[in-house]
Amino acid sequence: MLTEVAELSRLQFATTALFHFLFVPLTIGLVCLLAVMESLYVITNQQIYKDMTKFWGKLFGINFAIGVATGLTMEFQFGTNWAYYSHYVGDIFGAPLAIEALMAFFLESTLVGLFFFGWDRLSKRQHLAVTWLTALGSNFSGLWILMANGWMQNPVGAEFNFETMRMEMVDFAEVVFNPVTQVKFLHTISAGYTTGAIFVMGISAYYLLKGRDVTFARRSFAVASAFGLIAILATLMLGDESGYELGDVQQTKLAAIEAEWHTEEAPASFTLFGLPNQDTMETDFAIKIPYVMGIIATRSLDEEVSGIDDLMDKSEVRIRNGMVAYGLLKKLRDGEKTPENLAAFDAVKKDLGYGLLLKTYTDNVVDATEAQIQQATKDTIPEVAPIFWSFRIMVACGVIMMFLFIMAFWYSCRRTLTQKRWLLRLSLYSMPLPWIACEAGWVVAEFGRQPWAVGEILPVNMAASQLEPSQIIFSMGMVYALYTLFFILESFLMLRFARKGPSAIKTGRYHFEKIANAPQQKYSTNKELP
Repeated sequence: MLTEVAELSRLQFATTALFHFLFVPLTIGLVCLLAVMESLYVITNQQIYKDMTKFWGKLFGINFAIGVATGLTMEFQFGTNWAYYSHYVGDIFGAPLAIEALMAFFLESTLVGLFFFGWDRLSKRQHLAVTWLTALGSNFSGLWILMANGWMQNPVGAEFNFETMRMEMVDFAEVVFNPVTQVKFLHTISAGYTTGAIFVMGISAYYLLKGRDVTFARRSFAVASAFGLIAILATLMLGDESGYELGDVQQTKLAAIEAEWHTEEAPASFTLFGLPNQDTMETDFAIKIPYVMGIIATRSLDEEVSGIDDLMDKSEVRIRNGMVAYGLLKKLRDGEKTPENLAAFDAVKKDLGYGLLLKTYTDNVVDATEAQIQQATKDTIPEVAPIFWSFRIMVACGVIMMFLFIMAFWYSCRRTLTQKRWLLRLSLYSMPLPWIACEAGWVVAEFGRQPWAVGEILPVNMAASQLEPSQIIFSMGMVYALYTLFFILESFLMLRFARKGPSAIKTGRYHFEKIANAPQQKYSTNKELP
């Protein structure tokens, strides 16, 4: 029953989180592009940049509103589906979420209102400041969420208190400056910038292919291509830095990403392609690139990258130590707080979480059988194939987008963009790529963390609430129905607004110029890019 409840809760949280993250990267990326566009308006005083800010701002507003609604549902699950998790690590995990809600979410929501309703009430520079602060608030909100997630990946700045049976924060600064958090935050927001740029480029390409609103579309495309080129280069570099960080703090996840079943002699090779087989612990039809894995994981050519078999051996040792820690914990809880017991517990308490892995198979952790220990050892390795392929899908999408941005920026600078219809079509058809990459990246991050709710501290199976499977299935049905409605609403509003285009929508008091004898309002096509 415990395992079934945990698996259902995992499924519900995974699907709601992945759905919510359809909106987050576009919010982060689009609001920063709005700030760039409005800055160009204030600097050049050209009306078209103000119109660009207003038009793309309306699409941002639709996405922001739906994104907020989906995020609220997800956070409630910590209380409903993960009650023991909330109790066990709430002192640390709750702090970033509370700060995010009080300092970032409310700030961002207030500033979004000022962005939309302040055009005629604020000066140009005041409104520009609001737009930049909205972008800052969006990034700031992501920082605190990713700080909480980064702590789950690499729990620093906290200690287990056997008297309260909870993790307690001992160093807030260490939580804030967690190296996993820093890399994850920068990688995530740069991916969001890439998403916003692709979104603007794709819709602008649609207008150019249709021959409508040409000047508006060309300028939007040019700004997005320059912004996106910087963003995709940062995303790829920070992804490489994330791989290096994994080599230090999440070796099991790194080994699963590369299907590194056995420790190789340094420098390790990178598996470009293959079919991971977890039963045989081999990768069939593997195509490897020499040296690359060693450079990514260790920044050297003489350090080994641990394989899954060696990591399992280390996990078995820690599980046995965890059994000792669990036995000592029971003595301390029973009142045997002798100096000897306290000292012995302090020596092995870092492995208590590994001992808790045995709870899936027995209530009497101290007397677990050899078969149960071996099964728990196998559980320390996540399913390799989903992580292996998700990582490669993410990287492939990133490489394609880098090529697209380079070409887009080059031809925008040469002012020959409208002649390259293949590039416009590629821009339009590439719109799903950043979302695919973002979703695949989260699969790598969260699936690769298994079996831990909090890395090496709290197993997922222990973190779940004591619910009936039928209760979770019912709530999943309700959430999925609600999210389906949100998706239909978002798609309808986005498509309807984008198809109308800037010429069909009056933003503020400004009316888009007409071309003589044209059936609809359009930007004239005889203007060149600045």
